[in-house]
Amino acid sequence: MLVSAVRLLGGQLEFAPEPRAVNAQLLAGVGACLVIAFLLLVYSRRRRLYVLYWVAGWSFVAASMFLAAGRYGPIQLQLLVYGLSQFCSVASAISFVMGADAYDAPPRLPHWYVRSLLLMFIWFSLSPVPLGAQAVFAPGHLITAGTLCAAGAGYFVLARRTRLVGAALVGAALVLVAASHVWIALWVPRPSDIVAGRALFAAFGLYLMAALGMQVMTFEDMTLELRQTNRRLEAAQGELQQMVMTDPLTGCRNRRFFDQVIGRELKRHRRGGIPMALLFVDVDKFKAINDGLGHESGDRVLQQVASFLARNVRGADYVFRWGGDEFLLVLSCTEEQARRRGGAVRAAFLVSEEASRLPPGVGLSIGCVEVPLEADDVLRYVKMADERMYENKRAIRGSSV
Repeated sequence: MLVSAVRLLGGQLEFAPEPRAVNAQLLAGVGACLVIAFLLLVYSRRRRLYVLYWVAGWSFVAASMFLAAGRYGPIQLQLLVYGLSQFCSVASAISFVMGADAYDAPPRLPHWYVRSLLLMFIWFSLSPVPLGAQAVFAPGHLITAGTLCAAGAGYFVLARRTRLVGAALVGAALVLVAASHVWIALWVPRPSDIVAGRALFAAFGLYLMAALGMQVMTFEDMTLELRQTNRRLEAAQGELQQMVMTDPLTGCRNRRFFDQVIGRELKRHRRGGIPMALLFVDVDKFKAINDGLGHESGDRVLQQVASFLARNVRGADYVFRWGGDEFLLVLSCTEEQARRRGGAVRAAFLVSEEASRLPPGVGLSIGCVEVPLEADDVLRYVKMADERMYENKRAIRGSSV
């Protein structure tokens, strides 16, 4: 990326006087420092690893610019500094590649990658002294261009996956900077050409476009994380509500949920004239099972009964665990229809797969009642259904309970 304003005088590499009052490399270095300061401020609020890689990349950009902007005496020192500025350009591109990789997780650095970077440092810092600036001029720009293309591709992939506009902007800017490096390497004959300095300044303008994309990407990333956090909170809230409103043993709705929905159902019942009936269900011989076989067997019986009841009601109806071995069904039907459905449910349970896995004699006693349209207190009708359930139990068992 960086080209020193140099010329060959009498076989020696010397810095040519600037034709303009403004030192483009120095100005670009100052601009890079401002970007670094802003990114550090962003990192203080948004501690993400990819921001640190951006800081590292811009630090190499600033170092490369300041090295290219300086004035040095001995020709060997000039050549050494020029090689280091080219290496810093390559290192900045590598940092931007790692910034794209670090968005999701810390990037892994293979040993060969570190060795290659060390070899490049040795080449760029030492080869210009015996071989001249041309030894690192075109190679430096081409390596930087290839690395920046890889970085741009990484940000494009990230933008496609996350829909981050800032990532796409960064990728586009880095690809355009890579194109400027290719143009310098192929069409600028030597580092001393004045066109190289102008191309350098134009490339830094594209870098500023990448800096803008980084700010946009950071803001979008924060917004995306907030949306994801909100979704997780909503999901957790839904799960918590399910836990609060659901009986943990049977999976049926509990009495807390009954208190929450019954008022709404009564309003629908009155306004729409939709019939409402209650079925009170009790498990026969449950106490004997609990006492004789233990609470684990009793729990298994309740789970099997709840599974059967949930499978045998319509989607608009409710199944509540009322307490102990008692269940309450809220149905959209008349009392006569509820009575028929209750008889059908009791008969179906006796031949069901659930009953076949339970101790002998386990059955259901059911009492039903219709809730009139003018009702404003449903609990009295729950009590009536409970009483009718006991009447049904006595009729079936032929004994009082």
